[in-house]
Amino acid sequence: MGIPFGLRDVKMTPITPGTGAFGTPVDLPNSRTFSFEETEDFQELRGDDKVVATRGQGASVSWELESGGISLEALVVLNGGTVVVSGTGPTAKKTYTKKVTDQRPEFKIEGQALSESGGDFHLVLPRCKTNGSVSGELGDGAFWLTSASGIGMADSSDKLYDFVENSSITPIPVI
Repeated sequence: MGIPFGLRDVKMTPITPGTGAFGTPVDLPNSRTFSFEETEDFQELRGDDKVVATRGQGASVSWELESGGISLEALVVLNGGTVVVSGTGPTAKKTYTKKVTDQRPEFKIEGQALSESGGDFHLVLPRCKTNGSVSGELGDGAFWLTSASGIGMADSSDKLYDFVENSSITPIPVI
C-alpha cells in the first residue's frame, strides 16, 4: 500500500439518539484539514515516595476539522440546531437556527486521502461529538474558513477508530 497524501473528502454522518442508527452522510465542503490525536488519562498510585502502579481510564480521540465554507446541513451535524427552507426560485431562503436548548449531536466522521500508489486511505471515527469550538470568520478579501473540534469516543463495539488502506480509490460510502 502507499503513503497517504492530501485530503480528498470528509463526510459526517448523524447518529440517531437512542437507536445508534446512522442518518444520511453530509459532506464537509472544501475540506482543508482533518486531524486527530489519541489520548488517555491515567491515574497513578503512589507509595513509598514513588509511582507503584498506573491505570488508564480509557482512550479517546481529540479531533479538529477545517473547511473552506460550510453548508448549513453540515453545521447541524456539528452543532445541532435546525435548517428551515422557505420560498422557491429566486425567493428561496435557508435559515440555520441554533437555540440555547439545542444539544450538540453525536455523529461519525470519515476522511479520505489519496495514496501515491493509486489507492486511498480512510480515517474513520465512528462516534464523535463537538465539545470544543465551532468557528468561522468573514474577512475582507478572504474566504470564509470554518473550524470545529471535539472528542471521538468508542462505539457500542468498543471501536475507537479505524485506519483503512484500499489498493484502489474507494469513495466514502453514502449510506
